Amino acid sequence: MNGDPLAQLRDWHLPDPIQWWPPAPGWWISAAVLLAVLLWVAGVRWRRHRRRGAAARSALRELAALRAAVRADGDTRAFVAALSRLLRRFALVRFPREQVAGLTGDAWLAFLDATGGGGGFRQGPGRALADLVYGATRDGDPLPNPDALADLAETWIRANRRHGGPAVGGAGETPADPEADATPLATR
Repeated sequence: MNGDPLAQLRDWHLPDPIQWWPPAPGWWISAAVLLAVLLWVAGVRWRRHRRRGAAARSALRELAALRAAVRADGDTRAFVAALSRLLRRFALVRFPREQVAGLTGDAWLAFLDATGGGGGFRQGPGRALADLVYGATRDGDPLPNPDALADLAETWIRANRRHGGPAVGGAGETPADPEADATPLATR
């Protein structure tokens, strides 16, 4: 008969090592959730980035249309008036209404210079925004160069592409400028 039945048993052995691939179903689910969250966050950030630049893109498109119109018809006064409206609308989008809405004349030009104009509005071609719009020129005075004015406006729009632009005074304050007229608009 058979001798010792225990002698017929094989020696014990370790199980095969656990493989790292393919991962367990829980890891697949975790990876899918993480990927979905990352895609959602990227989408939200991209849409926010696109929305923030939409006003500048629109203003630059309108500026290009104004350039084309002044080249076609040569009406510099209409160009300056339309450019002034464009800059004001863009400024109202980028800065607090209390800071922008009441500005006119030299205060408006000082604001434009302080927020990215670099002096080109008060002493350069941007001066036409106050002179022509408010009728401060005579019929014999030379009209400003529309290309130089459009370049200055484009530079200002690009400088203020992101919300807020360069730092200026608090709400309701105009930019600090030693040459700016300090009298309130109501008393002029």
